[in-house]
Amino acid sequence: MKIARTLVTLLLVVMLSGCGYNAMQRQDEAVKAAWSEVLNQYQRRADLVPNLVNTVKGYAQHEEKVFVEVTNARAKVGSLQVNADTLNDPAKLQQFQAAQGALGSALSRLMVVSENYPQLKADGLFQNLQAQLEGTENRVTVARNRYVQAVQEYNAMIRTFPNNLTAKMFGYHVKPNFSVNNEKAISTAPTVDFGTNVPAPAASAH
Repeated sequence: MKIARTLVTLLLVVMLSGCGYNAMQRQDEAVKAAWSEVLNQYQRRADLVPNLVNTVKGYAQHEEKVFVEVTNARAKVGSLQVNADTLNDPAKLQQFQAAQGALGSALSRLMVVSENYPQLKADGLFQNLQAQLEGTENRVTVARNRYVQAVQEYNAMIRTFPNNLTAKMFGYHVKPNFSVNNEKAISTAPTVDFGTNVPAPAASAH
């Protein structure tokens, strides 16, 4: 009896391996890892917001509307409950993307404000934060692209025969992906470089 159970177990292992079960496990983990990196880079961007706002406020105290927009957009991002279930829920993923897009737009408006304040543009702290934001936006783009690719590979695997039979048996479903309403905007990081013609450092207005 024991030998029979062992043989059945071995047979099942061989069958599952041949039907793509192990590959699905690897692809599913790859999607989760890519998603974690997306969240990590978006969090890095959100962490820059308070310092950016406070630095700009030091020179542009009358831009209250922009400050409120950025603060509210960051709060919206922080209020979202993001977990593994988000990967399987198109509505939640869309909500997440919309909130991150709103924060990105608000940050872009905040950076544009600095054009009107030469002393702000010359501030060393602001220049450092600007460089960090630019780098983070690039990392966000790379992380998103890797996630999109991981999901595409996973979805293609579980939709092809005979993997689709195994996927159905074990409850694997097609995962939603980032929607590309503006492919160029998503694939290209926002420009926050104001050029090299930065005025010489001026006395701080703080």
